Amino acid sequence: MESGNQTYASEFRLLGFSAKSDIQFILFGLFLTMYLVTFAGNLLIILAISLESHLHTPMYFFLSNLSFADICFTSTTVPKMLMNIQRESKVITYTGCITQIFLFIVFGCLDNLLLAVMAYDRFMAICHPLHYTVTMNPRLCGLLILGSWGLSVMGSLLETLPVLRLSFCTHVEIPHFFCDLPEVLKLACSETLINNIVVYFSTGLLAVVPFTGILFSYFQILSCILKISSAGGKYKAFSTCVSHLSVVSLFYGTGLGVYLSSAMTPSSGASLISSVMYTLVTPMLNPFIYSLRNQDMKGALERFLGRMAIS
Repeated sequence: MESGNQTYASEFRLLGFSAKSDIQFILFGLFLTMYLVTFAGNLLIILAISLESHLHTPMYFFLSNLSFADICFTSTTVPKMLMNIQRESKVITYTGCITQIFLFIVFGCLDNLLLAVMAYDRFMAICHPLHYTVTMNPRLCGLLILGSWGLSVMGSLLETLPVLRLSFCTHVEIPHFFCDLPEVLKLACSETLINNIVVYFSTGLLAVVPFTGILFSYFQILSCILKISSAGGKYKAFSTCVSHLSVVSLFYGTGLGVYLSSAMTPSSGASLISSVMYTLVTPMLNPFIYSLRNQDMKGALERFLGRMAIS
């Protein structure tokens, strides 16, 4: 369709990891292995929690939802990346690109909010143990999950819908392996001020606010732990937070790496590597962190795998 001297595009080209064919083969094998490990690891977490009755607690309920979000988060981008590595044509349709942007933001925001909810759960368990069972009841846990989903979807719609009004010219090459919203906005040949304002607002609301809540929760948790008189009590209290704290550090650390690499270096290679860490490595490591550092989770996985081996 033409308007004046501009031809408006109906598809985008994802440049991704442009390399020689032998390197492409190695990348395909590496990313496929990482994706399968991510999918299988998080699925095992979900199944183990579902089948072990003693893990039917708020902490593990939130963990199973986080594992589901991680599966969806990686599945939004990685399968398309693997297809593009194998193909000479690295095209994604306009509709496919918008859909990918929407889903990527939904599950990215959901990860943020679930980590904040899990921090609140640890705060209640350590700082208010006598009220924990009453406060973190099934109704509240369900509402927290529904609220996280609702805010994620609304936040994603808020960022995605304004993209529909933009016009994209003939130069539609995205130097990424997925439709990253900031990169897509750079390709627009119409004004993107409103889009950028909405992105900054949504990021502040659905990323900075949950992160602030996590910091506040852990500040309170640290204060409560320091008040415990025995060293054994301090260790026991802190050990229940180690896995979550490790996942939070990994998630926000890699997210910050993506932002800094894109802001400080013009090289798309550095940005690609940071994005792989954020979108694939972090979800892949989460099951290992929880299974290796959490004895209940480790035991549940061993029993589950044992039953699978026998059957």
